[in-house]
Amino acid sequence: MKFAIFMNPQIPGSGFAAEATATAKRPIGRDVRSYQNLLSEVREIAVHADRIGYDALMLTEHHFHSEGFEFSVNPLMVLADLAARTERILLAPLGLVLPAWDPIRAAEDVALLDQFCQGRLRLGVARGYQSRWANVLGQRWHSQAARSDGSASDDRNFDVFGELLKIMKLAWTQESLRYKSDVIDYEVPSPYSGIEGWPAQEWTRTFGAPGELDDEGRVQRVSVVPRPYQDPHPELWQPFTISDRSVRRCAREDILPWMFTPIPGEHRKKAELYRDEAARNGRDYRLGEHTGVLKIVGMAPTKDEAVATYGAKMHRDFASFFGSFGYLEVLRTQEDDERRPISPAKGDFRRMAEVQLALIGSPDDVKRGIEATLTEIPDLEWFGLFMQGQQGVLPLDTVKRNLEMFAEKVIPEFRD
Repeated sequence: MKFAIFMNPQIPGSGFAAEATATAKRPIGRDVRSYQNLLSEVREIAVHADRIGYDALMLTEHHFHSEGFEFSVNPLMVLADLAARTERILLAPLGLVLPAWDPIRAAEDVALLDQFCQGRLRLGVARGYQSRWANVLGQRWHSQAARSDGSASDDRNFDVFGELLKIMKLAWTQESLRYKSDVIDYEVPSPYSGIEGWPAQEWTRTFGAPGELDDEGRVQRVSVVPRPYQDPHPELWQPFTISDRSVRRCAREDILPWMFTPIPGEHRKKAELYRDEAARNGRDYRLGEHTGVLKIVGMAPTKDEAVATYGAKMHRDFASFFGSFGYLEVLRTQEDDERRPISPAKGDFRRMAEVQLALIGSPDDVKRGIEATLTEIPDLEWFGLFMQGQQGVLPLDTVKRNLEMFAEKVIPEFRD
């Protein structure tokens, strides 16, 4: 098994753990010094994780988070900064929200970062579920936030995501690109009939890609450069893959799904669906191979110390923010009334630990939690530490010690 860190960067001094400070600096997301503090912590954690043996570092993409939470506006740019400071750790946006991007600009930026880090990039791609920004940045494609409810807007987001990913793959794999979409208003070249009046025709005919110009000198194809360092492109990942149709598409497109649901049996059901659909598409994966699972991990020498360190800190922001988007449903147990939503009061660390969303305790406690996951998915390839309630909330030394203890006491037990 391989091990990754998943960060939702949080500005230190934001959220309920520092409510007075966050209120005084409102909106803290536009406070320059506060953002510099975030960058300093993220850089230090990345370098530390690289040195102590983690396999990958993952960052999300979100916009307009004036409150300072999930503050990862452009993960490609942040990871470019981290690529220059690290040596071996894989770097991954988890993920790039495609309906917020132009596909060729995204293909170029991904290829650049892959070149910068010489193949240490893994590309997470996502649909985007937060309407405040997904609706604004997706408007050019008439795409709104994914709702995973089978609605017309959800279907549109699903289709736009797939079309943009298709164009990106064409840009990476073809020496020159000519394409007219029937899903979005997009054509290459534009107009599709050809771009008139290109002045440097002799130059392009001599040095450019074959077929860029037709006999009349019109631009008929474009060559998207540079190509990625990896051939044909970085391995694709997708975060929080829960809906069956997303799992199936991941399997068809050979995208590694990261799952984040502790509901009993759900991990195994999704992993089986992925394995079976992959087999139908010519890829023979074992159960859990090419699959990742995310869990919150908080460690200390004893369980009582772990509860004292992490228990009071991690749950209030999670319940208040993620609960608004329905994530408290991952805390549901058989004892809960199925007719009622999970209340924020139940979104505390005790319930997180009970349903194994969070592994809080000593190294032995955490090992048992991972062993339980492997009972469901015996050949799980990736385990990710979701750093909810840690960076930006706890002292940086505490965060680093948690990572150290996991690297020293847990990883050797499960490393392939």
